[in-house]
Amino acid sequence: MKRKSFYLILAALFAATLLLAACQPAATEEAPAAEGEKAEEAAPAEEAAPAAEELTLAIEHFSIIEGTTWSGAHNRAGERIAEKYPNVNYVYREEVGPDLSVPFAEELIADGADIVVGNAEFMGMPLVEIADKYPDVNFVSIIASDLTTKDNFLRIFPRQYQALYLEGLIAGALTETGNIGIVSAFPSVQVIRRTAGFYLGVMDAAELLGKDITVYVKYAGDWYLPQEERDIATTLVDQYNVDVITHQTDSGSPLDVAVEKGIWFVGKDMDIVGFYGWADTNTVAISFDTRWEVLYDQIIQAMMAGDQPEKVLYLGMESTMTLADGTVEATVDIMNDNKVGIDAISPAALDKIPQEIIDLVKQRREQMMAGEWDPFTEHAFVSNGTGLDLEGLPVPAAGTEVKPAGEEPTVEWLLSQFNFDLEGMMILE
Repeated sequence: MKRKSFYLILAALFAATLLLAACQPAATEEAPAAEGEKAEEAAPAEEAAPAAEELTLAIEHFSIIEGTTWSGAHNRAGERIAEKYPNVNYVYREEVGPDLSVPFAEELIADGADIVVGNAEFMGMPLVEIADKYPDVNFVSIIASDLTTKDNFLRIFPRQYQALYLEGLIAGALTETGNIGIVSAFPSVQVIRRTAGFYLGVMDAAELLGKDITVYVKYAGDWYLPQEERDIATTLVDQYNVDVITHQTDSGSPLDVAVEKGIWFVGKDMDIVGFYGWADTNTVAISFDTRWEVLYDQIIQAMMAGDQPEKVLYLGMESTMTLADGTVEATVDIMNDNKVGIDAISPAALDKIPQEIIDLVKQRREQMMAGEWDPFTEHAFVSNGTGLDLEGLPVPAAGTEVKPAGEEPTVEWLLSQFNFDLEGMMILE
């Protein structure tokens, strides 16, 4: 009986609803709304665009951040990405060795990381071991010479050699003794490639100005060895009469020596005067600035669009990113005391650089930003007979032309097979 009463009540309610609907006045036709109003009315609440999905970028830094240019630049990149995207968080770990990269990565993933970066190859490569275990996470490793990839194990590097070439032009113009020194980490494809860019710039300046210039390279044995780097820099100045010095290491020791000895310094990875306040433009003639955020930005934009990012990103001066404050920056550029381009050359150095070099720096920078010129395409690669033997790829004999002028080397070759110093470089024991 209870069930029958329930159905009778339900039928009565339904009939009342129909009667009310029939009594409503007919809808009248209205004039079309203005375009702006129409746009507002056309989007009912349930069809509004969903809030952007939150992402967490986690960077494992192989070294400390403070007082380094390499990890400092990566850390700044993470901060800039978080500033640009309200839905992107940035977290990090410092001093991560290869034995810690996987356990730290798994901790970061448990805390919500969607992208995990190893900011050096030797400690980033172990991440490939867990890529299949976490298919929804994108793992990223810097490229030194290995090009292993998976769908979610990505490899990145900037074409720093382009800015290094411009630095080389400036260094070649500044030297008065004809001796330039490089404090370097150890032979690797990455180091050899970057040094080659600088060296080609020096040699072009020497040819243009009719100078005889020697570039000396001495290895410290690792990336961050402050005392060893200091000793090498001192040796280069005292024994080899170097009056312009740069480095492919990560401490500020070579800069300290340049200040003490009163010689010119050329910086790497960051604008060390503008961002760190290390020394001033009376010592630092120029630096190049690496904006890793341009590469991270491409990965994040792809993920936000629901796409899988490219497996290998090798971006140069033609690629840019707009920061949260509206600044448009290239992947790499010459920079000094918060200035870019020709304006970045130290005022004290500018008076010592012939106009033809200044004009060439300006021209080549503009051409590279437009994607119209590249030093590695322009120049022939002739082996010095020194470098790093790779598996199945020994260092070419001295005098061997590996690549002719005017031929563009492939991305794969530049990133994994450029294993020899260029002819004329002095590699010190």
